[in-house]
Amino acid sequence: MIIDCDPGVDDAVGLLLAFASPELEVLAVTTVGGNVPLEKTTRNARIIRQVAGRDEVPVYAGAAQPLKRDPAGAGEFHGAEGLGDLEAVEPDAPAAEGSAVEAIVRMVMGAEPKSVALAVMGPMTNLALALRAEPRLAERLGPVVVMGGARSEGGNITASAEFNIWADPEAAAEVFASGCEMVVFGLDATHQVRGTEERIAALEAVGNGPALTAAAMVRFSQRIERDIVGWDAAPLHDPCTVAWLLLPELFRLKPCLIEVETGSELTRGHTAVEFRVDPASARHLWAVEADGQGVFDLIAERLGAIR
Repeated sequence: MIIDCDPGVDDAVGLLLAFASPELEVLAVTTVGGNVPLEKTTRNARIIRQVAGRDEVPVYAGAAQPLKRDPAGAGEFHGAEGLGDLEAVEPDAPAAEGSAVEAIVRMVMGAEPKSVALAVMGPMTNLALALRAEPRLAERLGPVVVMGGARSEGGNITASAEFNIWADPEAAAEVFASGCEMVVFGLDATHQVRGTEERIAALEAVGNGPALTAAAMVRFSQRIERDIVGWDAAPLHDPCTVAWLLLPELFRLKPCLIEVETGSELTRGHTAVEFRVDPASARHLWAVEADGQGVFDLIAERLGAIR
């Protein structure tokens, strides 16, 4: 798999889960500007790679800004440096030479069709640019697993839009229309995966560096969500992509067609999720249910195995 991300506290937990799962061959991490600017997301991905002891996995820097919009940010939910209370030190290993778009195209086109999954945890800018460079990616990727969008839950950046889609709606619209096979975890599912005090304590009890880092990320989110939104347990969004690749039975999916609103500032980034489709030909699957306890149990189990 390739992980495309904008770390971000929940991206960090998703990265740690992937790094700790031996059945996932992480070919690369690609970064994009999103939660914080690109230079910080690239550094943060390298920090988490170092925490996991996986410096052999290359990290490629990608798009610094959306296709057509000014860069947005979500530092209020992730901290000024993007990793909550974690000190933003310069990691030992540098980023890889070359761009994220080039890396995605090269790795996917050089592999057997449908053998490389792409987990997208941030704005879809890198994937949109890769599809522009090589349209055959749409038929070779298998699958694209996305954290983004909202339907019944409403939005978390506007009334109807989730941040990752809102940040670059044109990129998301291009990707959803590309023909890619996509599994999408919007707020409808991720709001069912919440970092309760008991679940954070279970991560802390694992006791090693990766688990304590993940627990610190979730505890930071818990504090911020309590202050800003009033929730006692913050949702854990991005790790759902990796969790589904590992244990798909933790989620229930429905076939659908997803389109993204780009023409109205009022509803910018709204995901129109249409379930009235032929399941046999639907290219999109939308997560409607998630086993929150199961996701946290999986994270604790895998991080606990890191030595």
